[in-house]
Amino acid sequence: IQMMEELGSGFFLAMQDLEIRGAGEVLGESQSGEMQEVGFSLYVEMLNKAVRALKRGENWNMNEPLNVTTEINLHAPALLPDSYCGNVNERLVIYKRLANAENLDQLTAFEEELIDRFGMPPDQVKTLIETHRLRLLGEPLGVAKIDAHSEAATIQFRPNPPIPAERIISLIQKNSKTHKLAGQDKLKLLAPGKSALERAQALKALFKQLSG
Repeated sequence: IQMMEELGSGFFLAMQDLEIRGAGEVLGESQSGEMQEVGFSLYVEMLNKAVRALKRGENWNMNEPLNVTTEINLHAPALLPDSYCGNVNERLVIYKRLANAENLDQLTAFEEELIDRFGMPPDQVKTLIETHRLRLLGEPLGVAKIDAHSEAATIQFRPNPPIPAERIISLIQKNSKTHKLAGQDKLKLLAPGKSALERAQALKALFKQLSG
């Protein structure tokens, strides 16, 4: 307190107090917590995941990794060009907001916000948004990695994905010319499209079929 007597030091004093005593129980009355052990951002992320699990009536497994993100490569530029958003700090904020989108509604709302602020997006931005859309659609299906080019798209699943095996078998039987198994944990989609946006559309249709 003696070190922070200047005007505007209240925020830094509060942060010091937060580091010393912890964040406390956000949903309770206790004034101490474990935030200082894991860091504020990680603490908030853990709390959010636990709350979402409780709302679904589930017990959150604290041993599960927090940042398991689907790796996606559409073999096309997926970025915010300078000509669309010239401020580098603003671009970093946009990247972070896209990465933090937790559902399709949030992503669609943010896409509309970008159009309002910067105008119609070029193909690089559309590809970037579609990449995050595929991430949100693929994560509940246990998709670990997507590698999609004009000749084929390979979808790799995590161990024990939440998809009935008979659904995948039925999908391959109905579309034997375009859908193939590529090992125990990979599904291949042939000729998904020449452009990145066409490939994204084909993958979204595939995920819809896998979702039942």
